[in-house]
Amino acid sequence: MATMHEMIAQNKRNTWLLIIIFALLITAIGYVFGCFWGSPIIGLVAAGAAAIAMTLIAFFGGSSALLFASKAKEIQKKDAPQLYNVVEEMSIAAGVPMPRVYVIKDSAPNAFATGRSIKDARLAITTGLMRKLNRDELQGVMAHEISHILNRDILFAMMMGIMVGLVVLMCDMFRYSLIFGGGRRRRSSRGGNSAEIVFLVVGLFLAILAPLFAKILQLAVSRQREYLADASAVKLTRYPEGLANALKKISGDREVLEAANRATQHLYIVNPIKSFEKRAQSMFSTHPPIGERIKRLRAM
Repeated sequence: MATMHEMIAQNKRNTWLLIIIFALLITAIGYVFGCFWGSPIIGLVAAGAAAIAMTLIAFFGGSSALLFASKAKEIQKKDAPQLYNVVEEMSIAAGVPMPRVYVIKDSAPNAFATGRSIKDARLAITTGLMRKLNRDELQGVMAHEISHILNRDILFAMMMGIMVGLVVLMCDMFRYSLIFGGGRRRRSSRGGNSAEIVFLVVGLFLAILAPLFAKILQLAVSRQREYLADASAVKLTRYPEGLANALKKISGDREVLEAANRATQHLYIVNPIKSFEKRAQSMFSTHPPIGERIKRLRAM
């Protein structure tokens, strides 16, 4: 079994590899779509401009937008002394600055971390989590989320969400442009019919499969990061049973977290969208199986 340092090093390599793959995928989509509409340069420029704009928006405003969408409110130590003490303990153990703490008024137990850097990190915890977990279990959850901060997962999660969203947006725009009058200029031109057909086929292929491919890549790496955060949390608390019991309680709770959605579900320690909900329609899970996570924790 790989050591913690080997897992972290592999995590960093996978991060850069995934960013390169997404950059190539976005470039390919822009080029092919540009060729079909008559100008590959315009396609590349448009794809690059969209990627830069969305990245800047995510980097500077992503955390605030996520917290606002989740209806999270910042609190001070006097508002939740035990929670604050646990977060302080785990921050000191991890050697990171104390993150800003937010609370979501919801009876469903869950939590997530966000931010663009270790110094800008923020933790969001539901009132249900504070009420339903004991101190050891709460400590395990906070150690897991602070591990995401320590491992630089918080920025990665935002960037991957933006990249997947950009791929989906570009592919949707291409499909809709074909449906609503797109291609009239191409049909009116003469010559080059074979090339047009090839680019159309390739474009449709990308429009259908690229979002699926992008999502699979994101989920594969996200699941490994959850396992690593679990292992890092145990290193901080020295008590794997606390996090294992917390995961069991959170996953088994039947309360619905109303503020969560498909765009934010990958951030939480346990997928907040229950299988019995109408919005749980994706064939892919954003998290590794809870049973496997608990099994790994109890084997430590």
